[in-house]
Amino acid sequence: MKSTISVLTAVLLFATSAAFGEELTGREIMQRVDDRDTGDNSSQDMEMILIDKNSKQRVRNIRSLRKDKGEDTYSIMFFLTPADVEDTGFLTYDYDADEKDDDQWLYLPALQKTKRIASNNKSGSFMGSDFSYADMTDRELERYDYKLMGESDINGHKAWQIESVPRTEEEIKETGYTKSVLFVRQDNYVVIRSVNWVKKGKKLKYFEVKELEQIDGIWTPTEMHMTTKKGKKMLHKTVIKNRNTKYNQPLELESFTVRRLEKGA
Repeated sequence: MKSTISVLTAVLLFATSAAFGEELTGREIMQRVDDRDTGDNSSQDMEMILIDKNSKQRVRNIRSLRKDKGEDTYSIMFFLTPADVEDTGFLTYDYDADEKDDDQWLYLPALQKTKRIASNNKSGSFMGSDFSYADMTDRELERYDYKLMGESDINGHKAWQIESVPRTEEEIKETGYTKSVLFVRQDNYVVIRSVNWVKKGKKLKYFEVKELEQIDGIWTPTEMHMTTKKGKKMLHKTVIKNRNTKYNQPLELESFTVRRLEKGA
């Protein structure tokens, strides 16, 4: 019900703005991105492809579950293949409250140990990919300043171009980014592209949604790329493909605990 209301509100606000010629601010657009319906109680199969600078590839298969608990979102991932990462698990509690830091745990079966990801480690690489631990949760809107830079046409779709700058050094340290430029599709409020300035090493990370589908009425990215570059040189790239996405699944909260994480898939 909450998701449905959010979508209807966004549609009505958009129609009202268009009718009166109102120009949205960067912050208002990002609020609508945050309010966008992303579905409830989902399951999906993921393929993570790691590509090095010599185009050598490593492929990992993952099972992912996600459940809403009030305003918060719980998610759990289990690595299925290859053998060197089998049964590795990742659990996230993504809290809606701005003042509360998200919780993340990584289970390493070889060590039979669960590691809690500390805030000062969230800028690190998630399982050798170009995505960081911080990338695995939503950004808190109140921790950033947003500026509407203009409009762009991306693959035939109009998009707002928005600059996002962290308000504190603490946020920069946690995410590893000093600035981002986001491209938001105007028809559905999905961030389909971003450029992220990495503080360490003077690198840039380029994110792009390559495939976007409507599944059960929910706009769902089914292929995403994150590429790390220094200058024009590609250092590494990660491709994530989502398949068999299903919403409104009968998921219990007991499936999103550290104890469940340590049992493996």
